[in-house]
Amino acid sequence: MLRNRFKFALLIGTSLSLPIAADAAPSSDSDTAPSSDSDVTVAGLAASAPEQVPEQVIVTARRREEAAQDVPIALSVVPAAMLEATGAYDVSLITQLTPTMQFYSSNPRNTALTIRGLGTSFGLTNDGLESGVGLYVDQVYMSRPAAATFDFVDVDQVEILRGPQGTLFGKNTTAGAVNISIRKPSFEPEFTAELSGGDYGFAQGKASISGPLAGEVLAARFSVEGTLRGGMVYDVTTNQQLNNENNFATRLQLLYRPNEHFDLRLSADYNEEHEACCALSFVGVGATLKSANRQFPALAKSFGYAPASLDPFERLVDENSLTQAHQVLGGVSAIANWDLGDVTLTSVSAWRTWNWDPASDRDFTRLSIQTVSANPDNQNQYSEELRVASNGKQTVDYVAGLYTFWQTIDGSPVAAYGPDATNWLLAGTGSPSNLLNGYEANSIAHSNTQSYAIFAQATWNATDALHVTPGLRYTFEDKSGSFSQTVSGGNPRTDTAAHHSADIGNLNSIARDQSYSAQFTNGSPSGQLNVSYDLGRDSLVYATYAQGFKSGGINLAGIPVDSAGNPVVRTAVIKPENVTSYEAGLKNQFFNRMVTFDVDVFDEEVKNYQVNVVDSGPGALRGYLSNIPRVRSRGFEWDSTFIIDDGLTGYFNGAWTDGEYVHFANGPCPLELTGNSTSFCNLSGRPLPGLSRWALSGGGEYRRDLPSLDAMGYIGADISYRSSAYSDASDSQYLIIKGYPLVNARAGLTFDNWDAFFWVRNVFDRHYFTYLQPQTGNSGMIVGLVGDPCTFGVTLRLRR
Repeated sequence: MLRNRFKFALLIGTSLSLPIAADAAPSSDSDTAPSSDSDVTVAGLAASAPEQVPEQVIVTARRREEAAQDVPIALSVVPAAMLEATGAYDVSLITQLTPTMQFYSSNPRNTALTIRGLGTSFGLTNDGLESGVGLYVDQVYMSRPAAATFDFVDVDQVEILRGPQGTLFGKNTTAGAVNISIRKPSFEPEFTAELSGGDYGFAQGKASISGPLAGEVLAARFSVEGTLRGGMVYDVTTNQQLNNENNFATRLQLLYRPNEHFDLRLSADYNEEHEACCALSFVGVGATLKSANRQFPALAKSFGYAPASLDPFERLVDENSLTQAHQVLGGVSAIANWDLGDVTLTSVSAWRTWNWDPASDRDFTRLSIQTVSANPDNQNQYSEELRVASNGKQTVDYVAGLYTFWQTIDGSPVAAYGPDATNWLLAGTGSPSNLLNGYEANSIAHSNTQSYAIFAQATWNATDALHVTPGLRYTFEDKSGSFSQTVSGGNPRTDTAAHHSADIGNLNSIARDQSYSAQFTNGSPSGQLNVSYDLGRDSLVYATYAQGFKSGGINLAGIPVDSAGNPVVRTAVIKPENVTSYEAGLKNQFFNRMVTFDVDVFDEEVKNYQVNVVDSGPGALRGYLSNIPRVRSRGFEWDSTFIIDDGLTGYFNGAWTDGEYVHFANGPCPLELTGNSTSFCNLSGRPLPGLSRWALSGGGEYRRDLPSLDAMGYIGADISYRSSAYSDASDSQYLIIKGYPLVNARAGLTFDNWDAFFWVRNVFDRHYFTYLQPQTGNSGMIVGLVGDPCTFGVTLRLRR
């Protein structure tokens, strides 16, 4: 079992100075080179003497190594040093450091990763749809949003690029990209190890070893990571701790470098998560327009039911079905670079697979309403990217390439209902009490995607200060999909034709037989024009106009039916998204680069936005994917870091974002407007779900030599804040996640290569939710995923 696989401790270390990655280099236009033993990093993680020039952070946002401050786009960088210092070991924790990105998840499959409020249709994930935020690990696109829930393994740096990406990155995305770089094999022997332990049974171990296998020609790196933590929620029905952590990950890399002009890196990784996740706690009750006997108070009274606790922060639930989140993610890749002098050729080949085996109690009670709800998935993808890039700074610098992507997804959703289902879901319909007992819906969903693209981007260095960067991409895609659902069981009456017909109609209102297939091809150009001007050595201004494109999709979870019960096949296909983006920004460094301040403003409009809409036809009420004419997101963002003196550093980042459905006439009705009949609501002008208008993060660290201990001591703190946001596409007043701040702190000592520190997360034990939703059937019951309480622990690190 995985839970027994990682019960040992692995030690890791890092120098307390937490330097930038070793391959960081000063800007080429710097006339003051940094000291070779400089301890300076980004985001306030180390100190620098005032006479020193901090090293520049190197990024690959434009598929070549550049100083982040020289790249005229809106981006945030989180280097390994910051990940280690703050304990951010997955994407969800990264969002506390980079406020422009937001992360919502009711379980790994149903994960929403957004930038500026755009990126993913909010609600249940549909396999036929792609995310608008591209997640890349070592240049390989991860198509399933669940990949964002796994722990980091030997990560060197995380870059978050805001706005449409596509003229450089493999898969086209409309909202942005998260670019994760892994530490490469080293020809110098390295060993790092880390062990963390804390309350709630938290135990985390990491280790990485790297070095040469054959002189200066072949090197390897092996990394392993494991996380265990007890459950944060107690199920009083099954006497189990739920919402635990149980993750294991490993990666093996080989680097072949026969000469200075060619290198080939092979990588294989395996990641597994096996958790009792994700139980939702009772939060409260919202009144609906349904008759009183179909709302939660009357229903609960008729069953003699009361939640395990009326206070969600007592962390008690009473679920009676299996709760499980078991997923496996892995693959292999090969990255080859061939330096031909004037240009470098790059090939990125990859195969990825994802297997998802879930189980959940969808009624979130000890009642037997919906006894089974699962959507197992198997996904395989193959990709190949070929690029050519100019070397060195020339009058015209360029990158051009070809990208191919193939994907298959096979799902087998299942839903089953128990003896309490009829009286809960069909109260007042006159149905026999056992009508839904044993009723089951089994489905098979399949999709196939073939995507091809050609892209190019060039920078014309018109003068030493003026740079013009156009980019163009053309994408062609061929998609096909099929969905088949078969219902069985149930207990319709047969005494009269009228009773039988009524019972069949009520069964169909829950789930019905359905089968359809769809296929489409489309091609679309997209591109950008960026103009930047260097105001000085450490200051530039830029403006960008971009047209982005996100491919269409196919509904793979059911579609509306007509009056005869036949699927309306035209609704199976979802149109592509098209985004128009305007952005302007200013990047500055002051006081010999001791202060960095970047700010940008943006306005993005998306046509044919892909969202969940409501089926207003006969039969089972279901949400399905469709397009709405227009949404908009606009605002401003800033990133800043500063070194106050020798030992005191800090950062302050933030975003104000205003996002809305410009036109959404057939949206899902909020819970408070849910009635006895199927209906839809006009949500035009309403805020985008999952978007906090204000998002802030800041922190600092103070370091001081302690000669008496022959060590260096430090203390640090980080605070993040998000204002309120809707946790549902309908903008229900009952599903608002209230704004909350989180404060984390740490204090430690470094002895040569050892680092030991004590950490506390959510210092003030702030009560907050990460997700809210109504109970299946819209009884008015509200459930939510409770955020982690105050936790504490100790971490030891070693680096040699």
